[in-house]
Amino acid sequence: MPHILYQLAALLKKKTKKQDVDTGKEMSFWDHLTELRKRLFRMIIAWFIMTIVAFMNSRFIFDKILLAPKDSSFITYKWLCQLGKLIHVDTLCLQPMSLSIINLNLSGQFMTDMTVSMFAGLILGSPFIIFQLWQFVMPALYVKERRYARRAVFVMSFLFLIGVLFSYYFMVPWTLNFLGTYQVSALVVNQISLSSYISTVTSTILGVGVVFELPVVVYVLAKIGIITADFLKKNRKYSFVIILIVAAIITPPDVFSQMIVTIPLYSLYEISILVAKRVGPAPDPDLEAEDADA
Repeated sequence: MPHILYQLAALLKKKTKKQDVDTGKEMSFWDHLTELRKRLFRMIIAWFIMTIVAFMNSRFIFDKILLAPKDSSFITYKWLCQLGKLIHVDTLCLQPMSLSIINLNLSGQFMTDMTVSMFAGLILGSPFIIFQLWQFVMPALYVKERRYARRAVFVMSFLFLIGVLFSYYFMVPWTLNFLGTYQVSALVVNQISLSSYISTVTSTILGVGVVFELPVVVYVLAKIGIITADFLKKNRKYSFVIILIVAAIITPPDVFSQMIVTIPLYSLYEISILVAKRVGPAPDPDLEAEDADA
């Protein structure tokens, strides 16, 4: 614990001594706040513009993207069924489904349209938003660290995009098929509200997109000494079990389907271990000497 506090204190000390990129002068506390406000303003403007673009194309977003996985004609269901026939795994041909989506509130469709447009605007504007965050942090980094920071914008955007695509084409269809066809009794008919459907789809997409940022998060935490490769290795089995449980819930009851979901998610964890091992802070010689004496 003292070692972690020491690393955090060193990071904060380094941060407060960063210099302005334009003037080269050391920045004060108020300069930090001014710069942060400037970056936040730019991020909000970018989000607002992308939200307007998404709202103007909301019909396409709903008809061709968000509502597409609710029917068995969705391309993922066709791919899985063709793959199942090829490898003789019948369970990959998922149960036929056509969810009935209804609106319960007078303003429900308009509010849903606004919410989805904001959500889409956040995704479209994420590269610029991530870039602004790194621009705020970058002056506190050394020259060598800045080279890695420039790549970080691309890496974070790429991982988030891969997570969104993986979620949309695999996690969302299996989740909808499982929840949409599950029945406590044949007497109960599923009629899904628009808000419930959109909430499930968007939260799944955004959640998996964030999960795919795990290697980047581990990089930062390992850099300041909060997480180590040894810690991740010790908890490897627990992570694997959790991923298996999630995969078993949303996929058909066969090993192949579970592996399609499990392998990418667990691979992220293993990549995170490698990242932590590579960028973790070097051991403190004084601490090692004390441990040896003890």
